[in-house]
Amino acid sequence: MEATVAQKLEALSKLQSIDSQLNELKKVRGALPEEVMDLEDELAGYQTRIQKYNDEAADLELNIANNKTAIKDAEKLIAKYEEQQMNVRNNREYDAITKEVELQQLEIQILEKRIKEAFEKIEGKKAEIDETKGVMDERQKDLESKKGELDQLVAESEDDEKKLLKSRNTASKGIEERLFKSYDKVRNNARNGLAVVDVKRGACGGCFNVVPPQRQADIREKKKIIVCEHCGRILADVEEEVVVEAPKKTRRKATPKAKA
Repeated sequence: MEATVAQKLEALSKLQSIDSQLNELKKVRGALPEEVMDLEDELAGYQTRIQKYNDEAADLELNIANNKTAIKDAEKLIAKYEEQQMNVRNNREYDAITKEVELQQLEIQILEKRIKEAFEKIEGKKAEIDETKGVMDERQKDLESKKGELDQLVAESEDDEKKLLKSRNTASKGIEERLFKSYDKVRNNARNGLAVVDVKRGACGGCFNVVPPQRQADIREKKKIIVCEHCGRILADVEEEVVVEAPKKTRRKATPKAKA
């Protein structure tokens, strides 16, 4: 048998009550979960940075090795050219070989300069790695401290949270899937986590915009599910205002004056 609108609203109100209690438990934890996540992300970023520095240093070391090999090749060419100079037949050949020797010597100077610059860059990378590791150590201590606080708070409310989650699971099963998805969507978008509210003092209990009298009458009838036209929250019921009459003041009778 399909549930009536009143039963659906009752089930949604019960689910909202459970979710509100879960939110209260999470409020006790404050911003700690977000702070822990931020610190974990920050540490992951530092780790990526260190890996980048190590990769760059490895590339520089490879360049140094290649440049050293190039220097050896240049030195072999110089030795070869110098040997050829001993067997030249004229000044033109001698000058040409001398020029080749000078070019190789210039190449060696350039390669040596590159090697020196690469070593300086490697030292810079090492300094950056050491600095980053120092910051990481500090942030790791902060993370461990925050995690300890969070773990303690979670442990204190763990039993209550498990009970509420079990109750939520049971309550959600009694709500049709389409309605449950709609409820969850509104609740997740609402800043205060409220998807089901009552009309209080003529206004929506979620966004506090005025609900017209005719719409309030429709909500009381519970013949269809009505949502707030401003915020989309489900309006479950209308909270009746209790009018307290002020006590009437009694007039004190004037006492007759005594005759002289």
